[in-house]
Order: sequence, then structure tokens, then C-alpha cells
Amino acid sequence: MQDGFNDPLWRQVVSGAQMLFVAFGALVLMPLITGLDPNVALFTAGIGTLLFQLVTGRQVPVFLASSFAFITPIILAKGQFGLAETMGGVMAAGFVYTFMGLMVKIKGTGFIDRMLPPVVIGPVIISIGLAMAPIAANMAMGKAGDGSVLLPYKTAMLISMPALLTTLIVAVFGKGIFRLVPIIAGVLVGFALSFAFGVVDTAKIAAAPWLEIPNFTAPAFNWQAILFIVPVALAPAIEHIGGVIAVGSVTGRDYLKKPGLHRTLLGDGLATTAAGLFGGPPNTTYAEVTGAVMLTKNYNPKIMTWAAVFAITLAFIGKFGALLQSIPVPVMGGILCLLFGSIAAVGMNTMIRHKIDLAEARNLVIVSVTLVFGIGGVLIGSGDGPDDWGLKGIALCAVVAIALNLILPGNDGWKHKKLDDRQS
Repeated sequence: MQDGFNDPLWRQVVSGAQMLFVAFGALVLMPLITGLDPNVALFTAGIGTLLFQLVTGRQVPVFLASSFAFITPIILAKGQFGLAETMGGVMAAGFVYTFMGLMVKIKGTGFIDRMLPPVVIGPVIISIGLAMAPIAANMAMGKAGDGSVLLPYKTAMLISMPALLTTLIVAVFGKGIFRLVPIIAGVLVGFALSFAFGVVDTAKIAAAPWLEIPNFTAPAFNWQAILFIVPVALAPAIEHIGGVIAVGSVTGRDYLKKPGLHRTLLGDGLATTAAGLFGGPPNTTYAEVTGAVMLTKNYNPKIMTWAAVFAITLAFIGKFGALLQSIPVPVMGGILCLLFGSIAAVGMNTMIRHKIDLAEARNLVIVSVTLVFGIGGVLIGSGDGPDDWGLKGIALCAVVAIALNLILPGNDGWKHKKLDDRQS
């Protein structure tokens, strides 16, 4: 069987470039939405992937990059606490993965099943997607996230809707490797239309140097910002477990056993902590890359090493970063109309796949309260002053969902094949 392990070096390098190409759209879109430096995101994705490979003995063919689950809390935390404090929260979120990895090593995965069943994870993921829906709509209409007008409505819609349509067409009708890059296709069409309408600022691209150190940001630690961001890490942690199982089913290897779920969680945690250390977005495993692994049948983890090397290299090309930052808001807004809805759909599918019965009062209460707290803007505490503290949005709904699941009677675990017997 051709699995890529015996490929010559040049083919591994080409495969690595291809994997970065597949991950690229989502990788840079997240920092562009949140106002982070896309070059820093490229750097931290590369560093994070290399750290993951170091911890797992380079056994798992995954690529780690920007996590969409953190978009809402990063945007809100930046406005409330500042960028440096937000990065301190991101570093702390990485320690959540590390702690979970330690608990898996000591107790197995049973505690994850009890603490984070689908009735908890499903509505939290739905909230992550739908909480950002108004921002996506505003961006598609040429407005900033707060509703201020950036471009005329007609121009914005003539850019955002073709970008969205292109993304939809490529995602549904694309063949082969092209089906895995709908975001890039949408961005290219939207960017071309933006040039045609004259709304791209080419002066900044021309002024940017070819080689430039990314705009790294050192973290600062504020306990309010940490408590604001840390709860969000629970949903991506479950996403990580699903990603490891998925890539294992593609390659025919049981990565939960070797190198072990505790090591993959530790690797993901170190990658996210490193991202916060440099000012980049939190990392997570990419389903797009798993799809590319399945399509190409190249299971050699060394190709992810090359993808990481290419990402780090691109991070130091100043003009490339300026080009990315010149992408007009409507281009991203059109694509986000699909992406945020897709995140919500993943949450719904989580509950459907595990047959969560909403006719049961316990399940209905957890889902209902979680959704309203996550999407409705409920604030517990006070967030008016710099020294005040409050929980709201995704952080609040994650804490509430976990608390309700633990407190309400009937928390005897959900029925599925446990991971404990697969964990060494």
C-alpha cells in the first residue's frame, strides 16, 4: 500500500506544501477576523505543529493551526482587557489541554465522558457559531463588527455574495484536492472583485518590506482575562479528541493507544500555550488536513513537518502579510456566513448523532439555558470597570452547561463506546 513513508524527500516537501495550502484559508482567516497578525498566526501554527510532533514522537499526521472556537472570546477580550492580557488567557487555555492530558494519563477518559457529554458539547458549539452570526452579516454588508459603515452596501454585497457563492460551489461540487480549499477559492474571487471595485489598499502592500519579523506580542497575565477565555478551551478539547480518532480511522492506526490521548492533548496544549506566548491564535487540529490525508493516502507525519516549515517561512515575508491584511471586510464576511453556520451545524450534528432526546426534561434544560446564555448576551457578574469581573458569552455558557450536567440528576454518563479500553 502506498502510504507515503517511502516517498523521496522532494515528494515529501511537495506534499507538505500541499497540506499547508489546504489549511491556509482557515489558518489566516481567523487572525484576520480577530485583528491578530496573520504572519504571527503562520509562525505559531508552524511552531505548534512542530511541538506537537515532538511530544507525540512524530507519529500522528495532523497539522495544528488557528481555532475558530476562540473567535468570539478573543474579539471581546481584546476590547475589554487588551491584546497582551488576551494572550495571557490563551496561554492559560493551553494549560487546560495539558491538565486534561494529565487526567487522562491518571484516570483514563471516563471523566471526560461524564464531564463533557454531547448534551453539553453540542449546545456550546452551536453557541460558538451563532454568537458570531451578527458580525458575519455586518461584515458581508460592508460594516465593521460594531455596525459602523466601511463600504457602501451595494459594493459590499457585490463582493461578499459572489465570495460566498464560490465557497459554496467549491465545497459542494469541487473534485479532488480542490474540494478541500473552498475558503481559498472564495477569497480569491472576492479579492479579484475588490480590485475591480477599487477598494483594495495597494499602497500598504507596496510599502511593506519583503522580509520582516512578525509583529510578536508578549503576553500579560490578568486573572479576569484568563477566567474569560479558559472555559472556551473545553469545546476544542473535545474537537481534538474527535480529530485524533478521525485521523486514526483514515490511517488505520489507534493513536489513542499509541502515542496515547494524553500525549496528543499535551502536544495540543503546548502548541496553544506557545501561540499565546508569541501573540498568535490558539491552535487546534484541522479537519481539512485530515481530509487531504485521506484523499492523498499519504500518512507520513514528516509531511506535516514540511508544512510547518513552510508556514514559519511565510511568516517572515512582510509583503505577504500586508497582502493578507488588505483583504476587504466583505470578502471575509461572505465566507463567514457559511463558516459560522457550519460550526453551529457541527453542534447540532453532535446531538443528533448521539441521539440526545430533548423530550427529557434534563436534556432540554441544559440545551435551552446553554443556548440563551451563549447567544443572548447574559452577563453574570459586573464587567463595567477595569477591576470588575463577569462571565458572558461562550465562557459563561460552557461553565453553565458543565455545572447543570453535573448537578442535575441523571448524570450517569452517555451511552457510547468508551475510550478507556483503547487508552494505554
